Amino acid sequence: MAEKAQNHTDVAPYIRHLSIKRFRGIEALSWFPDKGMNMLLGGGDVGKSTILDAIAMLLSPTNATTLSDADYWQRRHEDGFEIAAAMTLPINCGIVEQRKAIWPWQWSADGPKLPVIDADDGQPFVPVFCVRVCGTPDFELQHEICQPDDSFDHFPASVRRNIGVVRLGGDDRNDRDLRLIQGSALDRLLSDKTLRSRLADKIGEVDVEGQLSEGAKIALGDLDERFQMRALPNQLSLGLVGGPGLSLNALIGLTATKDGIILPLANWGAGTRRLAALEVAAAHNAEHPIMIVDEIERGLESYRQRILVEELLASPSQVFVTTHSAPAVHAAATAALWYVDAGGKIGRLPASVEAQQKRDPETFLARLAVIAEGATEVGFVTNLLHRSFGEDLRRYGIWVSDGGSNSEALTVLRGLAMSGLKVAGFVDNEGTQQGLWQRAKDQLGDLLMRWADGCLETNIIPHLQDHQLEAFIAEPDGDSGERLRTLADRLNLEDKSFAAILAANDDIRGLMVAAACGTAPADPTAPEAQKKAWKRHGQRWFKSVAGGAELADKLFVLGLWPHVAPQLLPFVNAVRRAVGLGPVQAIN
Repeated sequence: MAEKAQNHTDVAPYIRHLSIKRFRGIEALSWFPDKGMNMLLGGGDVGKSTILDAIAMLLSPTNATTLSDADYWQRRHEDGFEIAAAMTLPINCGIVEQRKAIWPWQWSADGPKLPVIDADDGQPFVPVFCVRVCGTPDFELQHEICQPDDSFDHFPASVRRNIGVVRLGGDDRNDRDLRLIQGSALDRLLSDKTLRSRLADKIGEVDVEGQLSEGAKIALGDLDERFQMRALPNQLSLGLVGGPGLSLNALIGLTATKDGIILPLANWGAGTRRLAALEVAAAHNAEHPIMIVDEIERGLESYRQRILVEELLASPSQVFVTTHSAPAVHAAATAALWYVDAGGKIGRLPASVEAQQKRDPETFLARLAVIAEGATEVGFVTNLLHRSFGEDLRRYGIWVSDGGSNSEALTVLRGLAMSGLKVAGFVDNEGTQQGLWQRAKDQLGDLLMRWADGCLETNIIPHLQDHQLEAFIAEPDGDSGERLRTLADRLNLEDKSFAAILAANDDIRGLMVAAACGTAPADPTAPEAQKKAWKRHGQRWFKSVAGGAELADKLFVLGLWPHVAPQLLPFVNAVRRAVGLGPVQAIN
């Protein structure tokens, strides 16, 4: 259904489509963000902050930005960069009040297109304005409005200020909104166009010279005479002056009193400064500036993170947030969650991953998430990958997460894969949902390790040699009693010695698999107590994170790796490639 046109007099500005080309670490990105809060998740160095920086640069209220070669893709400044957006804008921002007529584009589900007057059964079309900022090969910025006839006009700072962008960064960049700088939130709130010039006059009247010592006054007088002799400007004095890019008015900012002492808000804690800047922006209720919050958790306790997220969700402004905080992710119940993967792709997380979001929000804060079916798989794959990487996986932004079950892991993997994101999986083959699993495999390739049949235990234990059985049964501390008891119980033996168990059973490996997996009795009439007891057998073997890690150790200590390497090595190398590392030929 076509979107109906809106009254654009009081509408909050928002970005419908964002395009980034060759800006910093992003070669190309096309994104259709949500109108409300957009929370960007993912590991470090995947481009989340760069996306926010791009929006801030596009809508910067000043022209004072200084570029460096690091702002260009692969430092190739000769290629330039471009940040463009199709935006819904209120008419009162001044976009149509330029010297030359500015024409809107028509919005469609695929993005802006040439307007067709009175299309859609005579209903007026939904207008958007296309704007961009380009970094030239000469390290200059060009803000432009893109016209439907392929011409470009200047995108003035006055319009950008009226659109408004409030940035709460991870450093002192948000402090500008607490100072009387042109275009800042404080400047827009006070809305006194002559205040800055009046303050500059008053500041210039401060008698600095009167505070000089007599010797200093004589030296200044001698300097004035030397200036006169060389026909230079004379009648020298001292006053407060600004520097390049720094106005005297930038020294004027909000102060507050604490314990009877007046302190500038810029000197308070990072969390307090952020919340203060947000309140200044919110107080200017004639406009709804676009809000940019990088690392929302910085300086804030968990409860204040939740409060801030809830307040931003309730705001009519379009909001862009990055976070590495589980409490913030939990609080963003109605936000649009976007995952930025290690390849710089951005995809919206579907509602189907909500259970994983609650179970383990760290899944969506990693550079590469590996969804393991259960606790055993978490321990096993963490150990396996650690052996390949040789160090803590977290250094590469890899997070191994418990998917909850075979079916739930499938839901998470499909949800992330359908968003076009890099995600890995390590699961059993239970013989169910074969078609859906095959589609996931087609999408993920070697990043999905799913056994041809069965589980870890069924694919490792059968390869044990007779002389390795007792060593495999032994726990890390050398004790075998608990595991031998599970085997004896299944044979209804009082004697739990390995010799007695071996003598009473002609398929010791099958018996070990059944006990390690917690397989229920084959007899459907078996008592419920026995069924529950046998199911708990798996907990005495490998049904835990520590048990999975132990199983991986035994795989290598007992020399079983060659038997499963054809299945596991492609997965390991796919994970390595996903974080920019080369393949390995062997794992020890």
